[in-house]
Amino acid sequence: MDKFDLHTHHYRCGHAEGEIEDYIKAAIDGGLTAIGISDHSPYFFREEDHYQPGIAMAKSEFAHYVEEVLRLKERYKDRIEVLLGVESDFFPEHIELYRSIYEKYPFDYVIGSVHQTRGISIFNRNRWKKLDAEKHPEEKRHYFELIRQSAHSGVFQVLGHIDAMKGYYPAFSDIAGAEDAIDEALKAVAERDIALEINTSGKTKDVGGWYPSDAILERALRFGADVTFGSDAHVSTRVGDDWELVKARLKEIGFKRWVYYRQKNKIVVPL
Repeated sequence: MDKFDLHTHHYRCGHAEGEIEDYIKAAIDGGLTAIGISDHSPYFFREEDHYQPGIAMAKSEFAHYVEEVLRLKERYKDRIEVLLGVESDFFPEHIELYRSIYEKYPFDYVIGSVHQTRGISIFNRNRWKKLDAEKHPEEKRHYFELIRQSAHSGVFQVLGHIDAMKGYYPAFSDIAGAEDAIDEALKAVAERDIALEINTSGKTKDVGGWYPSDAILERALRFGADVTFGSDAHVSTRVGDDWELVKARLKEIGFKRWVYYRQKNKIVVPL
């Protein structure tokens, strides 16, 4: 049985603990057959080598990161499949720069995550305190419009934590008036034949659950969108966290399969 986790971090991003090898060993101990390494990509468009060191790796570290994953992939090939990934920000105005850089490396997959809208972190709860309630639907629509654009960019195989704006603002899920924008994002995932990530790191945030919500997953199924699994582990003990629970929930919702990626090819795993 294939058991995989495509979303893990390590010390280079500045807000995770441990070496890449720690996550690989944890995956082996957890009975995984494939472990994806996907640390935060640098801010390639910035002049500084290491812009916001507590959020993403330095540009000068990127090639070393790839080299280390490939070296460990070879070292552990008889024990577990190590997949080379990266979690990429999505900035529409810089997508061609990011595309050109990623094409230089043998990534098994790239996760596209919207971490900022209008220059503000999606995890910044203060944005909602300062925003009139009648403008909340517009903010939610804008967020999902960026996600739709990221799906259509062709750069990403996986979309990361697509409703993570609820992480430190659980009321985000209850903001009405953005349903069509969510549906368009989900349709784009299906049309581009990529995958939505079920990300279990929401349990570490105020919202206390997974991304995305069951309601969004039910709509994703209706549109024929594929799903994958990512713990978004920032400590090695969270590798594969809630994998069996997610599998069971997906079956309850009606999914028949989930997927992971090897050399950007979709590997289908029956549920």
